[in-house]
Amino acid sequence: MKRRLLQLLLVVALITAVSLLLLPLRRQHVDSLYLNGAVYTLNDRQPRAEAVAVSGDRITAVGSTADLERRFKADTVIDLHGKPLYPGFIDAHLHLEGIGIALSNLNVSGKSLDQIRDLIREQLPRKPAGQWIRGRGWDQNLWTGKSFPNHYDLDIIAPNCPVYLVRVDGHAVWVNKVVLDLAGITSSTPDPPGGRILRDSRGQPTGVFLDTAIELLASLLPEPSEAEHSAAIQKASQECIAEGITEVHDMGADLSRIDLYKKLAAGGMLPLRVYVALEGTDQKAVEKYLSSGPEIGLHGGRITVRAIKLYADGALGSRGAALIEPYTDDPPNRGLTVTTSDELEFASTRCVEKGFQLCVHAIGDRANTIVLSAFEKTFNSMHVNGLDKRFRVEHAQVLAPRDIGRFAAIGAIPSMQPVHCTSDMPCATARLGLTRIKGAYAWKSLINSGSTIASGSDAPVEEPSVIRGFYAAITRERPDGTPPGGWCPDERMSRDEALKSFTAWAAYAAFQEKEKGSIEPGKWADFTILSDDIMTIDVRKILSVVVEKTVVGGHTVYARNGRK
Repeated sequence: MKRRLLQLLLVVALITAVSLLLLPLRRQHVDSLYLNGAVYTLNDRQPRAEAVAVSGDRITAVGSTADLERRFKADTVIDLHGKPLYPGFIDAHLHLEGIGIALSNLNVSGKSLDQIRDLIREQLPRKPAGQWIRGRGWDQNLWTGKSFPNHYDLDIIAPNCPVYLVRVDGHAVWVNKVVLDLAGITSSTPDPPGGRILRDSRGQPTGVFLDTAIELLASLLPEPSEAEHSAAIQKASQECIAEGITEVHDMGADLSRIDLYKKLAAGGMLPLRVYVALEGTDQKAVEKYLSSGPEIGLHGGRITVRAIKLYADGALGSRGAALIEPYTDDPPNRGLTVTTSDELEFASTRCVEKGFQLCVHAIGDRANTIVLSAFEKTFNSMHVNGLDKRFRVEHAQVLAPRDIGRFAAIGAIPSMQPVHCTSDMPCATARLGLTRIKGAYAWKSLINSGSTIASGSDAPVEEPSVIRGFYAAITRERPDGTPPGGWCPDERMSRDEALKSFTAWAAYAAFQEKEKGSIEPGKWADFTILSDDIMTIDVRKILSVVVEKTVVGGHTVYARNGRK
């Protein structure tokens, strides 16, 4: 009996030994393994992990390092050495080609009037006769006196060369007398609907154009070649992936840009994903897509065209945002409405009928009320659930208290830019006053009322930096730490909410929650790997964190050390 038992034990031991020897041969093959990391999955069933297995462009498994090493063998093994890995960052509102153009043109961000003139003076010798000097980033709120500039400020240094400078928010343009003459703008030129030509005390144009008035100059600008458009998009894409961004929501693209995105993606020259909102003023593009329908997940998920972008008002910094009561620092001005309620309702109806998402720029409280009412009226009249349509209010910057809860109630998504809060601090209180400011950048109030916020940067208005946006969202402080404790600190997001707003919630805002936004088997292998963990480190160290790797569809598209 003992002999039989001993023989049985020997057989079991032999089988076990052979199984252990054969185990590595039975491990499933995957393309890559990410091991020994601090993985934030944003999957409630498995919030944290150490390792991720990837096959092709999809996630195969998520778990501990020991478990995944036991189950898988890989062509490429990446040891994270404890570094954090997050779902790929998403910038839910920017202008991709605009970033590339801004990088190529004169950057006057944060500059004084004298500094801007010095920069233009340096450019003049390099410009052939008739060539324009173009730039972006001026902000009169940073200057002594905070007054809008005049064409005389440019004429004194560039009397013969056309100068065209876009304000930081993109809602105002400042030009010199050469451009005014080329465009035929005089004291008798009327303001267009939804726009304003600023004038001096004698009624003469000052050279500053707001909102739709900018279109009076559009035909003068030299049209870039396709090669120049392509170069701008590629330059902007490289800028974004270096910031850990794996997808952008491009707010306002025409047919030529969409065709170029497709061409770049087909040639393997588009390193990130682009969710496109058609430029609503491009009637040719809108009619084409309303007739043919959305395009979803083209070129391996690189391109999706599913939204239409409209404008309800202008911007706060240039006093074009539409307010219920006059500007505190500029009565009786209440800002500009760019699109009527009837037009918004018509667009909403067509988008519901044709399966498109409607995204409407609304910054002032009056504009937000108009947009929410248009959405609500459309959903009610068509007997549809707004939650299913996921219409978006882009910026949702200043809200009347009664409108905060309406977002969740009707299913509208607030698509916001946390860094706008910290950038606008110097002028926002002056524009809005102490009472109305309580409804500005009201992130926590919106979240507490049931909304999910899709966060972005609005680049090139701001830098396309998720890390900077994350810091602004959780502190409401400038990069220098002022004001201590944050501006209107009750509206700060938690770190978890801020991370979701740049990942899971942004994916939801693009109907992509089943494809990305969290780290789960079957989803796209889109990751952002940072040098330090923004979820745990001291808040003062967050702005020093850098991107180590950006992974899109299982491929490393950016690596800080250059080794992909």
